[in-house]
Amino acid sequence: MVKNSERMRVGVMLERRRIVHPWQEYAWRALAVVPGAPDIATPRCLGEGEGWARYHAATLDIELFPSETEGYRYNLSQAEPVVYALWRSENDEAEGRPAVFHVTVCPYEAQDYLDGGDVVVEGVPMPEVIALWLAGYVARYHVDEPFEKRRRRSNLDGKRRVAVEENDLG
Repeated sequence: MVKNSERMRVGVMLERRRIVHPWQEYAWRALAVVPGAPDIATPRCLGEGEGWARYHAATLDIELFPSETEGYRYNLSQAEPVVYALWRSENDEAEGRPAVFHVTVCPYEAQDYLDGGDVVVEGVPMPEVIALWLAGYVARYHVDEPFEKRRRRSNLDGKRRVAVEENDLG
């Protein structure tokens, strides 16, 4: 465990809905994360109805790291902060269920996973208990990076620079 990192265990809830599509019978979407959910060995159906079913898909840790506080601050500044649930495509999994493998509150980390193309990343509303925990963590560990203006570098030596500047004027 990284120094000053913290963890919170959450359950990830997904919903499967029947869809009208020529190559796919169902679509999955993230519904919620539940802090303090029990550990499960396999996904557990929580309820079902006409064309839908809800599952406790996984129980995982949200991990916080001091180096990611800028992303946490950005997430908390949004009108609706989110927790991102990540899973692999259902086509690769037994019984057509997606395999949820990670949760994060850092939008920059979530974006990195999207760049690969084989992972589904979906945000769900952040429960208040997670938002308060996250805000406390940011307050303790965030350090503002001072803005440094980039300095322009020239490939020209001093003599040629003067000559170029004089030619530009005339």
